[in-house]
Amino acid sequence: QVQLVESGGGSVQAGDSLRLACAASGRTFRRHMLGWFRQAQGKDREFVAAITWSAWTMYAASVQGRFIAAVDNGMDTVFLQMNDLKPGHTALYFCAASISVGRRISGDYQSWGQGTQVTVST
Repeated sequence: QVQLVESGGGSVQAGDSLRLACAASGRTFRRHMLGWFRQAQGKDREFVAAITWSAWTMYAASVQGRFIAAVDNGMDTVFLQMNDLKPGHTALYFCAASISVGRRISGDYQSWGQGTQVTVST
């Protein structure tokens, strides 16, 4: 089982940046790809980005070029750098772990963190 703890959310102004972190632990966490999802109020959870421990990445088209996923193997942590934030990026952001690589559907992820809130105001 994989345990995930997100951090780094907050309230920012449009145009600002935030870096989310997801600390992973557990016996098998390095066998998993870690993904980032977000869920805005009243909307479905949606895929944002994913990264393997070897730093292979994939992104949703809506964040390509604006959000960057990174990994720090020494810290057992993955990051999501979010640049030029807009009010539409306001959501609860989750880190999740999947035993399979290249998955964009939340049902393909087996472990989830508690989420970290990102609020972007004008």
